[in-house]
Amino acid sequence: MADGEAPNWQSTLPVLLSQDNWPRDLAHIVDKLSQNIPLSLDDGKFLFHYKNLDIIGHLASIVKRARFENKVFFNVNVHINQTNICTLACKFCAFRRGRRAEDAYQLEVEDYIEDLRNYSEHVDEVHSVGGLHPEWGIEHYTELFSRTRKEFPHVHIKALTAVEVKHIAKLSNLSIDETLARLKDSGLGSLPGGGAEILDDEVREVICRGKESSEEYLDIHRIAHRLGIPTNCTMLYGTIESIEHRVMHMIKLRELQDETAGFQCFVPYPFLPDDSRLPEAQLATGTEVLRVIAVSRLMLNNIPHIKAYRMNLGDEISELALQFGADDIDGTVQKESIMHLAGSTAPLDHDKVQLAKIVSNSGSIPIQRNTTYSSFVEYIPPTIPERRSLRMAVGD
Repeated sequence: MADGEAPNWQSTLPVLLSQDNWPRDLAHIVDKLSQNIPLSLDDGKFLFHYKNLDIIGHLASIVKRARFENKVFFNVNVHINQTNICTLACKFCAFRRGRRAEDAYQLEVEDYIEDLRNYSEHVDEVHSVGGLHPEWGIEHYTELFSRTRKEFPHVHIKALTAVEVKHIAKLSNLSIDETLARLKDSGLGSLPGGGAEILDDEVREVICRGKESSEEYLDIHRIAHRLGIPTNCTMLYGTIESIEHRVMHMIKLRELQDETAGFQCFVPYPFLPDDSRLPEAQLATGTEVLRVIAVSRLMLNNIPHIKAYRMNLGDEISELALQFGADDIDGTVQKESIMHLAGSTAPLDHDKVQLAKIVSNSGSIPIQRNTTYSSFVEYIPPTIPERRSLRMAVGD
C-alpha cells in the first residue's frame, strides 16, 4: 500500500461517487474525478466560488475516503528552529530578527544536539527550519546533520526550506545539486516544503521580496526529488493573492508532481497576522480554511496526502478539516516558534493520546506513521483503568 493508500482506490472512487445525487452544476467535476482527470483552472475557480461549502466538503471527503478509507495519519516529532537571524525581511514573517536584536538567537551544533536530546527518546522526526543566517554555509549544516544522525540514528531529519537551500548554496559557492547531495550524504532525510507561499512572482515581490522565485522553488524541489530526497509542498494563503493565484499554485505543484512524483503531502496554511507587517492581508475565515482543504483534495489528484496543519489551524479547525478532505494532522511537535510568533495558539504539549482524540472525534482511525509514509501502525490509546469505588464507613 504505497503512501498508506487503499488498494485499487481509483476503482473504488467512481463507485462511491455514484452513490450520491450530485447537483447538476457539479456533474462535470464529479465526472472528471471519477475518471481521475485533473481539474482545470476554471474548475478550481468554480469550486472556490461554489456557494454550498458542505457539498464541496462532502465531495472531498469521499475522495479522501476512497484513497485512505477511514484513516488519518500523524507522527511523533519535535520542531527545533535553529535560528531566527535572517538576512531577509519578508513582510508576513513575525519570526525573523536582525542580528543585533535583543531576542535574536542561534543554536550552535552542540546547543541543537542538547536541545534534541530532551525529546529524542520520544520522537522519530526532527523538523528544523529557520532564518538565513549570514555565516552558516554547507560546513555548518553538514556538521549539524552528521552529528544529529550519529547521536540519534532513529530520528529522521526533515529540514530546510527551498530558500535556505539556495542561501547555503550561494554562501558556499556550490550548485543546488551539489548542496543537496552533500546535505543528503550528511543525514538530511527530507525537505518540509515550506516557503512556497504563493507561486506567483508579482505576489512574492510584495510579501517576500528577495526570496527564491516561483521557478526556483519548483526547481529546488525538482532537484531534491531527482536525488531521492522526498519533500512536502505548501501554500500560504490569505495575504494579497487572488483565487486564481491559489488555483494556479496548486496546478504548478501538480505539474511538477507529474514529472517527479516526489511530493508526499500538500500543506496549505492561512496567514496569521499578529506581529507582522502586512496590513493589506485578506485574512482567511474558518470556512475559507475548510474550503481550501477541500479544493486542495480535489485539485491535487497526484499528491497523496493533504495536511490539516494543527500548529497553524488549531485543534478545532483541524478536526473539522479531517471531514473536508484532509488525511493528516502532522505530529506532536513539542516546541515551535514560527507559527506561534505569528499568532498561533495551538497547544504545543500534545502527546499521542491527545492527537488520537482529535482524529477519533472526527470519526476517523488514528494511524501513526513515519516521516516518509512508509510505516504505519494503528494507534490504540492506552486503557485507563476504572476507578475503584470505596465502601463508605458505616457508623454504629
